[in-house]
Amino acid sequence: MAYINLRGHQTWSVEYPAVGDPLLLLHGGLSATENFDLHILPAVQDRFYVYGYDRTAHGRTGIREGFYHFDFQRDEAIAYIEDVIGGPTHLLGHSDGGIIALMVAIKRPDLVLSIIATGTNYTWDAGLTLGGEVIITDENRAEFAERSPDSPETLDRIIHKAYEVWETEPNMTLEELGTITCPVLVVNGDDEPFDPHHGVDLFQALPNGRLAIIPGSPHATHKVKPHLLIPIIQDFYDHPEPRGESNPFSEVTGD
Repeated sequence: MAYINLRGHQTWSVEYPAVGDPLLLLHGGLSATENFDLHILPAVQDRFYVYGYDRTAHGRTGIREGFYHFDFQRDEAIAYIEDVIGGPTHLLGHSDGGIIALMVAIKRPDLVLSIIATGTNYTWDAGLTLGGEVIITDENRAEFAERSPDSPETLDRIIHKAYEVWETEPNMTLEELGTITCPVLVVNGDDEPFDPHHGVDLFQALPNGRLAIIPGSPHATHKVKPHLLIPIIQDFYDHPEPRGESNPFSEVTGD
């Protein structure tokens, strides 16, 4: 775990070495890579060489010009894959991280082996309920002060910028999603802050997509229902065959 120079910007990067394909963790909005350590890392660290980084204005990485717009975050992810990982990788992203994973696959399919996107909307107009007034708690401020290289008052700027961006981004189309040919697992809780049909539309647009709905779970499935999510993640990697090939009803059986 250390800062790296990612094309001129000091970026917090982590690696969990293991024998296997590379896998890049993409944390959620207003979150950090270390928030995946407890609930997501156990699902992948034994079979992949896991990478992660705190995106600009997140966790231990400071702000810079253009921060938080999704095109910016997509291009930052592409830079990390090219410069640090050095080739195609599996992507596992939550919320904003899932959005970025899909956007990378649309722009640079050559860099993506597979995607798991949890709690992910593909457009801003998804029936999102972001709540009313933005409340920044003392816990939020203490965590920011502990992690970020920026001054404490920067947190207010970052959070308000995030909410501003979420009102108009992302803007992927179903046609663009239809160009993603790698295996993609869409995982949502049954109580997401967006319309449940939105996740189904995303899944159906993907030529090689799978869909899992976690019962009794809000947006943070990895925190609330890790005992259900982790086996689903592992099963996805165990069975990467295209959708329909493992359907037990594809031929007549005695079952």
